Amino acid sequence: MPIGPLTCLAAVLYLTSAVILALPLLHRRPLPRTFGLGIAAAAVVMHAVVLVSKHSGGVDLHFFAALSLVGACMAALCLLVNVMRPVATLGVIAFPMASLLLLADFIAPSTQPLPIEWQIKLHVVFALLAYSVLSIAALLAILLALQERALRRRQFGGLASALPPLTLLESLVFQLIGVGFILLTLTLISGILFVDNLFAQHLIHKTVLSIAAWVVFGALLFGRWRYGWRGRRAVRLILIGMILLLLAFFGSRFVLELLLKRVP
Repeated sequence: MPIGPLTCLAAVLYLTSAVILALPLLHRRPLPRTFGLGIAAAAVVMHAVVLVSKHSGGVDLHFFAALSLVGACMAALCLLVNVMRPVATLGVIAFPMASLLLLADFIAPSTQPLPIEWQIKLHVVFALLAYSVLSIAALLAILLALQERALRRRQFGGLASALPPLTLLESLVFQLIGVGFILLTLTLISGILFVDNLFAQHLIHKTVLSIAAWVVFGALLFGRWRYGWRGRRAVRLILIGMILLLLAFFGSRFVLELLLKRVP
């Protein structure tokens, strides 16, 4: 199948899955959760095929290509998280995001993958996985905050009933933060080992922002272990860390590629 129809079909499947998973939130008669997740799994496979086909099977680091890859990783991680805990509601946010990023990459002009060595590819894989895992954790943290507020207001239907118990969801968030922190640590270590000149490659600001995010997530994990941090404080720190990573991973690339028309 040509890339165009395959892209559109994957986007439609992502949105269809999100609608199916959103039915309990809309107080409609729900369809089986596995049905919605199965449709999303088909969309993820198609998304991967589109990425490989459009970018010649290479690791494309251009702005929209990298965003599409992150979208696919987030959708796949959403499916994996649902194997661990029944958090299908997460797909209501993650799958439309993946659909939007896939379509944006399809509409954007075609680019050729940059010629990079395997060490840099390894660094990029760590970075994209870290960002994807921590993004899923941030989305879950937002859902956690909404669920906590609903329970505080004694609103036991809708979102509160569609999510796992508060303690299980909170435990899942911090498990993902722990995995993402390890991946982010590997990202920084591999960057120090394999990137020759941070200043010449416009990477110094990315490094500073990534280290700042690493400090935030590290402080959060330490605070959770030592002082039992949770609730609003934890959500606030997670979102601060994600904003720093967003600026580090995509902020500068947006300015260089789309505004200044330069390849980083």
